[in-house]
Amino acid sequence: MQFITKEEVARLAPYSTLIEALAEGLREPIESPPRIHFNPNHDASTVLIMPAWRPNRTMGTKIISIWPQNNAKGKSAVSAVYVLTSCDDGATLAVIDGTELTLRRTAGTAALAARILARPSSKRLAVLGTGALSAHMAMAHHAVFGLTETTIWGRELDKAQAVVDALAQVGIAARASTDLESTLAATDLVAAATTATQPFIRSEWVKPGTHLGLIGAFTAAMAEAEPALLPRVKLFADTRDGVLEKGGEVWQAVHSGLIQASDVRAELAELVALEPKVTGRSSDQEITVFKSVGFAALDLIAAEHLMQS
Repeated sequence: MQFITKEEVARLAPYSTLIEALAEGLREPIESPPRIHFNPNHDASTVLIMPAWRPNRTMGTKIISIWPQNNAKGKSAVSAVYVLTSCDDGATLAVIDGTELTLRRTAGTAALAARILARPSSKRLAVLGTGALSAHMAMAHHAVFGLTETTIWGRELDKAQAVVDALAQVGIAARASTDLESTLAATDLVAAATTATQPFIRSEWVKPGTHLGLIGAFTAAMAEAEPALLPRVKLFADTRDGVLEKGGEVWQAVHSGLIQASDVRAELAELVALEPKVTGRSSDQEITVFKSVGFAALDLIAAEHLMQS
C-alpha cells in the first residue's frame, strides 16, 4: 500500500498531463452512485462520501469535509482523504492526500471545460475567490491558454494579494482586485471558486464573449452568479443530474422558471467524446457557462493517473 502525500500528488499530476488524463478518462465508463451528504453540525459544515469504480479494475472512495467558516479563521475550507482499492482482490492500493487531489482535479476540470467552451483567442483570466482553489484555478488555466493577464478578485485586498504572491512563486504574474465590475469588464475567462451563499456576479456585468466557470456553489442553496444570468448564456455542466439537483444557480433558475432543465446543453463527458454529438461555443459573442458541483469519477481518474505516473 502506498501513501501519497500532498507534495507527491503535485509532482505526479502537473496540470499539463492531468487535464489530458481527465479528458481521456471521461471517455471510458465509470460507475458511481450519488454521493452521500452529511451535516454533522447542523449548519453549513458538510461531509461528503464519494465512491466510484471501474469493475474488475479499481475503486476509489473520497471522504471530503467542507467547512466554509474556516475562511474567516485563515484555514482551508476543504479537507479530504482518498482511498484507492483493487477490484481484483480488494486490497488497498493507496491512501492519497485527498485535499490536493480534489483541488487539482477541480481546477483541471474547469480548465478542460474552458479549453472547449472559451474563445480560443482568450488571453485574460479572472479568478474569483481567494481560498485554496484560487491559485490552482490560475495554474490550471495557464496550462491551457497563452494568458497575458491574470486577476485575482476578492472582497479583501490582502487575501487577494496573498494569492498573487503565491502565484509569483510558480512564475505566474497576476494582480489583485476588489472591484468585481471592472474585473469582469476586462476579462475573457472567469473562474469562480467560492463558498458564496448569495450571488455576487451580477448578470449585467458579464460581457458578451465571456466564458464563465461556476465552480464553487455545490448545493441548491448556494450561488455565485445571479440565476438571472442563465437565460442569456449557453449552459453546460460537469454532470446534468448533479447540477440540476445541487448546482445552486441552475437549480434556482429552473425552479423560478427562468430556464428549463433542457437548457443544460451537454455535460463534460459529451464535450470530450472523440466524436461529440454536441458543440460548445458557436460564436465569439456568446456567453458560455460551465457549472460544476464535482463528481466522483473525476477523483478516480485523477487517482489512477497518479498511480500510472
